[in-house]
Amino acid sequence: MSSLILTDLFDNEIGAMSKSEAHRLGRLHRAFSVFIIDKDKMLIQKRHRDKYHSGGLWANACCSHPVQGEDLDRAVSRRLNEELGISCSARELFSFVYYSRYAEDLFEYEYDHVFIAEYSGACDFDRNEIEELRWITFQELEQRMLEKPQDFASWFIIAAPKVLHLLRQEKNSRDDRG
Repeated sequence: MSSLILTDLFDNEIGAMSKSEAHRLGRLHRAFSVFIIDKDKMLIQKRHRDKYHSGGLWANACCSHPVQGEDLDRAVSRRLNEELGISCSARELFSFVYYSRYAEDLFEYEYDHVFIAEYSGACDFDRNEIEELRWITFQELEQRMLEKPQDFASWFIIAAPKVLHLLRQEKNSRDDRG
């Protein structure tokens, strides 16, 4: 089994640990979240209800961890293919650290790198990972996050508003240039 990359608060690699141990002990480790957009829509996934945490909650299109010895770009490509059956380029927007406790011995403590990709084709998603995929307009997503935050994964509630804000800024900048 491959090991996750343990980090300090500045994303410097400080060791490695199995995924189950890192989540059981609440150790900070490197992760990534990929947001997929098509014009004014975002692809979101409903995590499979049998996932060990956050099952049945809505999240970004793809999220996972690079394994020891794997760079982020390679990990993102690998998981987009494994989880969604797609290939597209993604660029990193920002990163953040978050901590969530799901049970007495189950934690997410991640240094999460947030990527964005543009894609409009079909997805052949892994039904063991994902229960449902849905395209949602930015406006509808904002409204749903305000009205029902409990329907979304903890990292998504942190990252999605920032992604939407950056997309709005990029659009305004393009519009200003004519």
